[in-house]
Amino acid sequence: MQLRLILGDQLNAGHSWYRERRDDVVYVLMEIRSEAGYVRHHAQKVLALFAAMRRFAAALQAAGHRVHYLRIGDAGNRHEFAANLGWLAAHYAADSLACQLADERRVDALLAALLQQLGLPLSVVDSEHFYTARDEVAALFGSKGWRMETFYRHMRQRHRVLLDAAGKPEGGQWNYDAANREPYRGEVALAPWPFAGHDLRALWQEIVDAGVQTLGEPQADALRWPLTRREARAWLADFIRQRLRHFGRYQDALVHGEAWLFHSGLSFALNTKMLSPQEVVHAAEAAWRSDPTLPLASVEGFIRQILGWREYVRGVYWARPDFGSVNALQHSRPLPRWFWDGDTGMACVAQAVRGSLQHAYAHHIQRLMVTGNIALLLGCHPDEVDAWYLGIYIDAFEWVEQPNTRGMSQWADGGFMASKPYVSGGAYLARMGDHCTHCRYTVKQKTGPQACPFNSLYWHFLARHEATLAANPRLAMPYASWRKMDAATRQALLAQADACIRNADTL
Repeated sequence: MQLRLILGDQLNAGHSWYRERRDDVVYVLMEIRSEAGYVRHHAQKVLALFAAMRRFAAALQAAGHRVHYLRIGDAGNRHEFAANLGWLAAHYAADSLACQLADERRVDALLAALLQQLGLPLSVVDSEHFYTARDEVAALFGSKGWRMETFYRHMRQRHRVLLDAAGKPEGGQWNYDAANREPYRGEVALAPWPFAGHDLRALWQEIVDAGVQTLGEPQADALRWPLTRREARAWLADFIRQRLRHFGRYQDALVHGEAWLFHSGLSFALNTKMLSPQEVVHAAEAAWRSDPTLPLASVEGFIRQILGWREYVRGVYWARPDFGSVNALQHSRPLPRWFWDGDTGMACVAQAVRGSLQHAYAHHIQRLMVTGNIALLLGCHPDEVDAWYLGIYIDAFEWVEQPNTRGMSQWADGGFMASKPYVSGGAYLARMGDHCTHCRYTVKQKTGPQACPFNSLYWHFLARHEATLAANPRLAMPYASWRKMDAATRQALLAQADACIRNADTL
């Protein structure tokens, strides 16, 4: 008898494991406190994972497979992989274990330790999800600079995505990012989010009774995320039909009171493997080829996120096991208290945090240029930022969250992933959105009680890291502007920023 372990982010109904029904195989899924509590997760993340796992197990059983499912409140649940698998191996007289490649180093190490703990042979198979193998991105780059655009073009050519008959990029360009940076001013109607929601109040009570500590709003009476492959496919179809057309144009936009805009919201279904990246990319390309009115810039921009960025980030994660400890800028301050409740006068930050607590979701510009930006400007420790992002977002698993946080958001890797830190003053936020009209602060003011904190903090960041960043050609213009300021102006900006940092909790 063989026990086959299925993790909560391995809900891939198309895996080759399930092509035959075997009486000598038992599939094991488990809800365990050690996984629900290694970081404080959003309530919706725990709810959605457990609910999706239960539905996946039921689908396997309906298809004729043998399944043993351990719920969070089961009396026999030991709440650790090894302890549970030990008694299940004895119960089924198992002579071997099998699992799929884990996506996180932490879980990878736990599974590797099963060999010593249980004394049974362990076979590991691929999860059959990603375009690339773990080490493939590292092999491609070697000692060369790790720039995503290089990798993305390689992937387009290798998989023949958005190429013409001659093997050239459709439209004559590889990247249309420059066309995808418009603010949203209500030019087109927003499409509703696809589903009314799932009633998971009974499951939520099980989670509460088990003592799992969470953050955010559970919304257990109407959880609005796909929980099965069928729902995920319907979600994908809805995005292609209603939002892909406008996704690219407005993907960087910030709109007060709007959480979703034209984003896909597919990352939870992708990262739990209910959807494959291949089918998502194919769906977007097929839509463009069948409908010439779809903007190529939107389709290319969306595909780049899946075929390019997602695979690239995973490659960085497995190539850099040190990423969980890098802190190139030596930032050390704690996250301000409003990261946990959104109670700040900065309207853009308040919405990004409150929306994250409400929906377990924020789009990429909110993550990078709002919450990530303010944390970087304040000098918050990347460990704290890392844990916050990993916990609060429904799509956050370490392999995708950690490189995005440490590399793109906090520049803690010293430029391995991004050629410059993604920081800005208030002008960028005002240009890309309308939050400033709802804000306690005045975006055009740089000093004084009503001054937008982003303004002085931006110059403070550049000043305190001048020795590290001044030679960066992408920062030549702001440093030139800084040096042209008179001494009194610079001193006033630094004093304003120092006050913001000292009083960060009350901004």
